[in-house]
Amino acid sequence: MPPAPDGAPPGTRGSASPASRRALFRALSLITLIALLTLSGIAILTMVRRQTGTEGFLVGFALAVFPVPVLVTVFRWLDRVEPEPWRNLAFAFSWGACAATLVAIVANGFATQWLSTNIASVSPTDAETWSSTVVAPVVEESAKAAAILLLFVFRRRHVDGITDGIVIAGLTATGFAFTENVLYLGNAVGRDLSLGSLSLHSLAGLADSLTAGTFFVRVIMSPFAHPLFTVLTGLAFGIAATRFPHHRPLRLALPALGLTTAILLHSIWNSASSLGSFGFLAVYGLFMVPVFAAVSCLAVWSRREELRSLRTYLPPYAAAGWLTPTDPLTLSSLRTRALARTIARRTHGPAAARAVTEYAALATSLAFLRRRAHRTGPTPDFHTRERALLHHLWQTKPLAHPALTHAHHTAHRPYQPDSPTAYEQSAAPHDD
Repeated sequence: MPPAPDGAPPGTRGSASPASRRALFRALSLITLIALLTLSGIAILTMVRRQTGTEGFLVGFALAVFPVPVLVTVFRWLDRVEPEPWRNLAFAFSWGACAATLVAIVANGFATQWLSTNIASVSPTDAETWSSTVVAPVVEESAKAAAILLLFVFRRRHVDGITDGIVIAGLTATGFAFTENVLYLGNAVGRDLSLGSLSLHSLAGLADSLTAGTFFVRVIMSPFAHPLFTVLTGLAFGIAATRFPHHRPLRLALPALGLTTAILLHSIWNSASSLGSFGFLAVYGLFMVPVFAAVSCLAVWSRREELRSLRTYLPPYAAAGWLTPTDPLTLSSLRTRALARTIARRTHGPAAARAVTEYAALATSLAFLRRRAHRTGPTPDFHTRERALLHHLWQTKPLAHPALTHAHHTAHRPYQPDSPTAYEQSAAPHDD
């Protein structure tokens, strides 16, 4: 066979390397995903505005925003140990707010219409009830679970703990609840305006309006409802990813079980609205609140276990000289990490603070990589990833290490605000 031109190896002319093909596939996938979410966003915006009217849409949007910062802050707090890439979080929220709600509105509307027109014994009111308690939970939870599944398949490396599953699911459901609240609140505003029970120019009639009641139930009493349902699915995905990555039956059964539980809880919640005020409060107080408390405790426990894993799996690297002996204990405390960043910023500027953040992130990823290998066996790329993390860790160590060491000593002795430390003195200018 004649050699390829320009000295290329035989058989390589006109062929792309596997890395190039993977890069092209990722680029095309990203473009397709962005286009899908954009089209879904435009479609859902048009549909909601058409149902609520312009005034209802604007007021509903403003009211629906209230719980979003609180929920996002809670899930970001849970995610502080090893933060998910912002792209994953933005995708999860966008999927819930756009794609999942679009599927839910179309499917629920079709189901209600089909039930009322094809089953003679079902009245329009019964059709809405069946759609709300049976169809809607299945459609909505499946649509939200699709975001978790996509990240689980295509961003598998970033889903390495129970907390990751909870955070991704929670943000997906937060986006979904936001758009749904815009629709419900916008419809309530439109109805109040048409009946003359609400004026946008005054607060007259606000307390007795449908808008106030909808806002109280959906935003004040149950902002956690959708996140709670979907977190059960995310929790199952997280357990499957970390505990049974090589056990195919369990890896498939656990997410299915989590999704089924989310659908059941969602169905119970939706059916509570047809039980009257007493029945609704009974379901809320005796069922929803305990489940919410249990899931919250589990999320906090998972976060603490992640911090504890740093003290468990980093010491071998400290013994080998990659880390200092105090690093496992220092990095397992978010308070000490924050103190180290403050010290680094005050003494050596923002670059040193960023080095501390990067060092902590790399060490956390290293601990989680070793934790997974200990639990389920090393993956084929374990040593490659370990070497890459250690290489980057060693590069950031000179700038991050002094602040982390000083933060460790500061955290383990009484605080003396008027006494300059040796680290601060070393950074201060000296007169010759």
